[in-house]
Amino acid sequence: MSTPLPHGDEPGGLPTSPGLVRRLGLLDATTVGLGAMLGAGVFVAFGPAAAAAGATLPLALVLAGLVAWANADSSARLAAVLPTSGGAYAYGRARLGTPWGVLAGAAFLLGKTLSTGAITWTVGTYLWPDAARSVAVAAVLLLTGLAAAGLQRGVVATRAVVVVVLVTLLATVVGAAAALLRGSVPAADLPAAADVAAALTTAPGVPGLLQGAGVLFFAFAGYARVATLGEEVRDPRRTLPRAIAAALATVLVVYAAVGATLMAVLGPERLAASQRPVADAVEQLAGPGWAGGVVVVAALAALASALGVLLGLSRTTLAMARDGVLPRAWARLTGGAADPRPVRAQLVVGGAVVVGLLVLDLPRAIAASSVAVLVYYAVAHAAALTLPGRARRVVPVLGLAGCVVVAAALAVGLAGG
Repeated sequence: MSTPLPHGDEPGGLPTSPGLVRRLGLLDATTVGLGAMLGAGVFVAFGPAAAAAGATLPLALVLAGLVAWANADSSARLAAVLPTSGGAYAYGRARLGTPWGVLAGAAFLLGKTLSTGAITWTVGTYLWPDAARSVAVAAVLLLTGLAAAGLQRGVVATRAVVVVVLVTLLATVVGAAAALLRGSVPAADLPAAADVAAALTTAPGVPGLLQGAGVLFFAFAGYARVATLGEEVRDPRRTLPRAIAAALATVLVVYAAVGATLMAVLGPERLAASQRPVADAVEQLAGPGWAGGVVVVAALAALASALGVLLGLSRTTLAMARDGVLPRAWARLTGGAADPRPVRAQLVVGGAVVVGLLVLDLPRAIAASSVAVLVYYAVAHAAALTLPGRARRVVPVLGLAGCVVVAAALAVGLAGG
């Protein structure tokens, strides 16, 4: 069943009522995705992922990347047809019916609210461990104000942080490779292919592999922010698919290089026990002074990532409020026709994240966030199956299956944890 979006009657469900301004180009949209993905995840996710997956961590990274690629493919195809705010909420509502759209929107709001809390909690843990909660709340308030001030300002700030993070990670990877080749740092004992295969047949085995992939997926999921900003992108039918593909391809390469470096420098056991694996690897390579610099960069990256999540949350809240699923007052825009901004929706989102921080447990928040976001993408895959072209249905089918299996494994881990 296909239900047109109630706020517009153009083909594809584009809004005809007054809405947001299309001011973002390809570089801006790609930057939003990179800023969301190259955030807290790359600096913290490899530790708990290694604890869950053990020797199968390389396979977990591959599986997380494949699920992310399938999700990105379906999201890009849908975004090209329905370039409006809301992401999978709008896609599910338009292609499958209102209940499916509401399910996707609720999953996104829950998952990304938890995600934002986890990211800002990471900032507090890195910068001031004894006052991590207070730092996290202050970070949410600051970022909510920045997001409410306008998307373009947030994109400029995110672009600067993305450059710093990429340079830091590149320096870490190159420095580690040089040190290992010189022999100045001993290489860790890595599991052989036979050890990885044997690990699949013993505890935690396949469940651990799936849970590790789910934790790593937490770090990949930022490309959703590009789709949720579809109403603010110029030439969205061309820009959105390209921005999603460019952001994900860049992050896949970066994560593979960083994961291999962490395994080679720290080894599986130390990596599994580390709360800040990139900083620990740099400390072993170059000393505590350089590790302190990585801590600062990690905090900046987490702040940029949280900003991207808050922007996406406010746009999904805007879309759901505009459709009457949430209070319509939250859909009111501020700033006039020249610079319309969903300030009310942004303030509601920021308040929800602060409330979540009061009861947040970091590892479980990461897992619960991934479960909810995988449900969100499952709806996106189901919506993509309704698009024309039978030859393009293989990816949505495999993506839907991957989302369901990994989410189920994570849910089992949460229930037993």
